[in-house]
Amino acid sequence: MPGISCIVCAYNEGDRIEEVLRTLDGHPALKEIIVVDDGSTDDTRAMVLAHPGIRLVSYGVNRGKTYAMSRGIAAATGEHLMFLDADLAGLGPREIDLLAAPIANGRADVSISLRSNSLGVYRRMGLDFVSGERVVPAWLVRGQVETMASLPRWGGETFINQLVIAANLDIEVVYWAGVANTRKHEKVGAFRGFVGDLRMINDALQILSPLGLLRQNVRLLRLVRGPRRASVGGRGLGPWLAGTPAVRAALARSRGGRRMDRGRDARP
Repeated sequence: MPGISCIVCAYNEGDRIEEVLRTLDGHPALKEIIVVDDGSTDDTRAMVLAHPGIRLVSYGVNRGKTYAMSRGIAAATGEHLMFLDADLAGLGPREIDLLAAPIANGRADVSISLRSNSLGVYRRMGLDFVSGERVVPAWLVRGQVETMASLPRWGGETFINQLVIAANLDIEVVYWAGVANTRKHEKVGAFRGFVGDLRMINDALQILSPLGLLRQNVRLLRLVRGPRRASVGGRGLGPWLAGTPAVRAALARSRGGRRMDRGRDARP
């Protein structure tokens, strides 16, 4: 079925998720909105249920963001998937339009946000590689649900980046000047936030080595539409991209799915 399915993964975001829910509920660019409650112990579930137009997927035990993403993918029916974090401040309908526009207008295969509080190095390069706000074609990840469910808690964006590179998809960066996400230290305090950030880094390193992550960033930059693509050289899938056995198998499935999808669809 056509359209964009929006997937929001949330864990104990009751104090922050309402702004996101209000923005999404009834937005004309979205076919459906799915919030995956990743075992929250606060009132996140109640906040979502207060919006009848939003579908809730929930389970009792916190499994991590990557698992929550996999459940959202499994539940979605749209041709494209928009992933959003639940802790965004400053998000409005215009930002949703901006993120959807490159796909709706056929300018790119993937769109990725660049928020006002993305890391400085990412803002200088013009691409936030681990942004939780992006739109991807559903075929890219729909066959990877079980693989994603078995990945580390915070490996989802890194894994999807690998699939984007393997399929050689065009990326458009969307600048969200007035939008910021809430840092972990603001939610749980300085020490627990620092530990949480270390865990995120460790999970990414279970998908790729440090050198692999660096090369992933370079490969993604090559796929960005516009002058930046020419400035960083040609494309290609080097041996560093292989990653773990699970990643290698998923990439192989993704390439096969891409070929079959294009065989059924004659559109460019």
